Amino acid sequence: MKQHCFNFREQHLWLSPERAIFWEDEKTLILSDSHFGKTGHFRKAGIPMPQYVFIEDLQRLFNLLQFYKPEQLIVVGDFFHSRSNKEHLLFEKWRNDFTQLEILLVKGNHDILHRDWYAQTKINVFDADLLRINQFAFMHDCADIEKHTAHTDAYFLTGHLHPGISIKGKSRQHLSFPCFYFNDAFAILPAFSKFSGLALINKKKADHVFAIVNGELVEI
Repeated sequence: MKQHCFNFREQHLWLSPERAIFWEDEKTLILSDSHFGKTGHFRKAGIPMPQYVFIEDLQRLFNLLQFYKPEQLIVVGDFFHSRSNKEHLLFEKWRNDFTQLEILLVKGNHDILHRDWYAQTKINVFDADLLRINQFAFMHDCADIEKHTAHTDAYFLTGHLHPGISIKGKSRQHLSFPCFYFNDAFAILPAFSKFSGLALINKKKADHVFAIVNGELVEI
């Protein structure tokens, strides 16, 4: 599997073009905005969406777990997209194959399933919208960082925005790609779901941006 080791704040972060980070020092896989159940939500609303989109995302997560063999999975919000549908039943079957994996969910604005369902699938939910592990703090939306004044010494890993970067080509062409974004205070992870739009970011000189281009990571 192609990956890039980003040595950041004395920690080893393996960035994957499959839109996730493996935090080697803590044996932890980190992702955001998988939006499982989104295609099922559209179908319930009468909008035809193929289920293979969800199946492909779930298979990518399976591959990442098989490759890195993490002890825990941290989801930085929007693990699921909506209220229960048939795709949640498929996730339950998938979860039965990874019963030893600890899953930690920092709730996002789309994580609205009933608390009993999270308990049934052994997902530990953090309703306070923040999870702190050593020097890193995990929250869904970087806009809420200022509320957590007790964690000014932490570096925040966030999601929510589905960050993308525009790259100039020949003949005034502009192509946009999902990316990992790191500035001096926080990082924004790309949406794990491929069924999502992009919010283009403006890179400053000191920022670190890794675009996902044709299955590879390109530092911009």
